[in-house]
Amino acid sequence: MCGIVAYLGNQEAYPLIIKGLKRLEYRGYDSTGVSVHEDGQLQIFKKAGKVAELENSLKSQKLKSTIGIGHTRWATHGEPNDKNAHPHFSSDKKLSIIHNGIIENYSSLKKELESKGYSFASDTDTEVLITFIEDIKSHGLTLEAAVRQALSTIEGAYAIVIMDQDNPDQLIAARKGSPMVLGIGDKEYFIASDATPIIEYTDEVVYLNDQEIAVISRDEFKIVNIENVEQDPYIQKVELELDAIEKGGYEHFMLKEIFEQPNSIADSMRGRVDRKNNKLTLGGIHEYADHLAEAKRIIIIACGTSWHSGLVAEYLFEEFCRIPVEVEYASEFRYRNPVINEGDVVIAISQSGETADTLAAIELAKSKGAIILGVVNVVGSSISRVSHEGAYLHTGPEIGVASTKAFTGQLSVLTMIVLSTAARKKTITDSKLKDLLSGLENIPEKIKKVLRKNDEIEKISEKFKDAKNFLYLGRGYNFPVALEGALKLKEISYIHAEGYPAAEMKHGPIALIDEEMPVVVIATRDSSYDKIVSNIQEVKARKGVVIAIVTEGDVLIPNMADYVIEVPQCDEALMPLISVIPLQLLSYHIAIMRGCNVDQPRNLAKSVTVE
Repeated sequence: MCGIVAYLGNQEAYPLIIKGLKRLEYRGYDSTGVSVHEDGQLQIFKKAGKVAELENSLKSQKLKSTIGIGHTRWATHGEPNDKNAHPHFSSDKKLSIIHNGIIENYSSLKKELESKGYSFASDTDTEVLITFIEDIKSHGLTLEAAVRQALSTIEGAYAIVIMDQDNPDQLIAARKGSPMVLGIGDKEYFIASDATPIIEYTDEVVYLNDQEIAVISRDEFKIVNIENVEQDPYIQKVELELDAIEKGGYEHFMLKEIFEQPNSIADSMRGRVDRKNNKLTLGGIHEYADHLAEAKRIIIIACGTSWHSGLVAEYLFEEFCRIPVEVEYASEFRYRNPVINEGDVVIAISQSGETADTLAAIELAKSKGAIILGVVNVVGSSISRVSHEGAYLHTGPEIGVASTKAFTGQLSVLTMIVLSTAARKKTITDSKLKDLLSGLENIPEKIKKVLRKNDEIEKISEKFKDAKNFLYLGRGYNFPVALEGALKLKEISYIHAEGYPAAEMKHGPIALIDEEMPVVVIATRDSSYDKIVSNIQEVKARKGVVIAIVTEGDVLIPNMADYVIEVPQCDEALMPLISVIPLQLLSYHIAIMRGCNVDQPRNLAKSVTVE
């Protein structure tokens, strides 16, 4: 869950690495550091805190080197302080390393190394790894051979880059379970956790596969596997524009990404929705479309926000395809000996495509004969490569740690998969399909209408910035939206919030309601409207403060609720795409008013690449 950047070429490495780390800071921001080869030796500079703090501390340094590595950390082993920040030296200070992942057997390795006389300056598993490599290398092996031998012994996940004092013209990189991309320029090479630090310099990249090692020199590179068999690298072009990873005039990435949703949803549908011919084209799942339509059971695995989009997909699949669906937390899936039958379809949802728990769940499901369909945003990511087929979101890079446009992108793509499957199964009428495709095409304009209420939502937010707790209620398709709204508020404002099915309020949470408890109710006009009205009355009878998300023109609920935010009418199956927007804005404004860092909330990182 850390960010790594490395460079070898003809430019000065330090400014390039610092810029790259800033673009990767969404992956972790507990501490940061760089290592360069200068004056015949390796130097390391690192500091607890964000990249800017390290940069300020090095203003007086003249780091003239054309090779270097950098790291921004989300702490796992060892608290976030200077000594635990990466990069780390080997014991003899001739090797430096950056690492994203977890070495699970580091404790036993550390004891073994200590018995040989090695000592350690940090509490990290990474320092143990580089010392282990140093120890193997001391027996007369090359660094490349020592890395291969070490990686054959360790247990866990890693994306590492190693620099050698005795070879200032070489970088060695390797990955297993954690993402790594190699950028190829004109006699220069870039290594990073994803493509965002690279695209300014080259659009040609190689995504390393698990247990592959890249040996990079100034003139060439090679890729070998853990058994030292050379691999043919697949060089591909990255279709990512530089302005997509800049703020574009917005104060925060999160706000930019909320306002990008009309375009990002339209992009997710482009070339896929053909309302004129009442048709959907999803090339990514073409080969397994019949398997999906004939499935006896669908299992959706995901974490966090992606799990919430999976819950919406469950409602959609069961209503329109008549296929039973189970939505599982990927983090729990493989630890409870799940029943998986050959031919079951598993849909894995992940923004990054690198979520460690989801990847582990996929591995288990594949071993049982399940068909894996990936729904991810990042092209070339691990989940996209291990899935049998799948669909990209095409919503563009999401930099803010709290997911917004990826959630609605997931809903869009999952809805299209459902409708395509229903049409193939003939479990949906042509007229209903036409109505829903027309509704999908109109979603971007309806979201624009909601976004124009930003100032109104900001004023409502002012009333609740000091609240200690929130309750979010929804029914049917809007129940997962309530969960997502509560998660957004927790993530970025640090206010305790819980999402519940509205009818479950009477089974416990109603005891919490008093005049100090704000209750957000998603109460749009749908098949459960009368029931949600009753739930609002129950809240008001106990002096709860109600913020209601209602359909335009509603005259009943505004007379009950304390605050009302209107959204346009649409089919209830599509309403989550719209009803979530005011909840995103509400969370954003409350967090800003509380002085929180909405793009980089404390203790969180964008991509959870360790268990």
